[in-house]
Amino acid sequence: MNTPKLFACLLTLFSFTAAVQAATPHFPKEVALTGAVERYISIDNVCAWPNLTVLKDGTIVAAIFNRPSHGLQEGSIEAWASPDGRFWTKRGVVAPNDPNTNRMHVAAGLAKNGDLIAFSTGFSNEQQPGRPKQAPFRDLKMSAWVCRSNDGGYTWVQNKEFPASNDGWTTPTPFGDIIVGADGALHASCYQGKDNQPSGPGVHRDFRVAHFRSDDDGRTWRMNSVISAQHNETSIFHLGGKKWMAAARQEDDRAMDLFRSNDDGETWEGPQRVTGYHELNADLARLKDGRLLLTYGNRSERDNGPFGVLAKLSSDEGKTWSAPIRLAHSLGRDCGYPSSVQRPDGAIVTAYYSAGVQDHSRYHMGVVIWTAPAANP
Repeated sequence: MNTPKLFACLLTLFSFTAAVQAATPHFPKEVALTGAVERYISIDNVCAWPNLTVLKDGTIVAAIFNRPSHGLQEGSIEAWASPDGRFWTKRGVVAPNDPNTNRMHVAAGLAKNGDLIAFSTGFSNEQQPGRPKQAPFRDLKMSAWVCRSNDGGYTWVQNKEFPASNDGWTTPTPFGDIIVGADGALHASCYQGKDNQPSGPGVHRDFRVAHFRSDDDGRTWRMNSVISAQHNETSIFHLGGKKWMAAARQEDDRAMDLFRSNDDGETWEGPQRVTGYHELNADLARLKDGRLLLTYGNRSERDNGPFGVLAKLSSDEGKTWSAPIRLAHSLGRDCGYPSSVQRPDGAIVTAYYSAGVQDHSRYHMGVVIWTAPAANP
């Protein structure tokens, strides 16, 4: 054995490990949730990926994917409603799927006139000319639809025209909330991958996430700017005035980064790492006491305990964040994608999905109703 070479190899390995650890942000360990907590299996046998919107009458509407898989079968986006987050009733179909396709992606919110509005895309299972057959329902990204309801989600109209890409990127895929800005325009985010890229474990893919804007209350849309050339699923949030924040998924280590805009989404600055390894995807909300709430899934047992859903709070507009608060557990890493709203009584309703929790082994939309700990004086 060549001892000097072995020593050199070990030294290189230790140096590399130390460099990686030094470059990786470390966050405080999670803390337990205090106060009264309610937990529900709210909608059973769906993968869901819920997006919550509060109507003007206080009703909470969840836009969900209605099948128990990661879009590997036909399925559509449905609207379910609850007066308080506890029990839910199906109202209508946001985006019905065509045969041998699905509608699995959604961004949702309220238009300026109070209508519910949503984007939706999905996949076809039809093999495409000149390309080998892909995994089930991954052959072709379907074009985005703009869906609208003026009766609280019972009936929907789909506008099947949305800005397409002709520059080598896939059709824009929506994620997160659709939000009215201070100037009355609607804002949303969509991400894209490169056309015809391979997919699968360990395969690096190119992504970009863009800010989209509508100046006619959601009837037509245009791509306004690129938030990041290295991220995908992104939730945007209005901080007030022309200030915006975006929580974006960084794919290499599956963590969340924050980006900021001070000019209504024309330009963006960042990233600011806000979660750890395999802690994704994130939702942003403003609490009644002014603090920001970040909720996200934990798919890593390495840093912050068991799989499930965590939350962080910020009293300084996202510059610093609290230790993570445990909201829910999951039996495995197939979980997360939370969405949170606050009720008039101060309780927070956080919806998420899981492939299974203790005593319930099916996909479902779970709900946690909880109260944020008091802010430090």
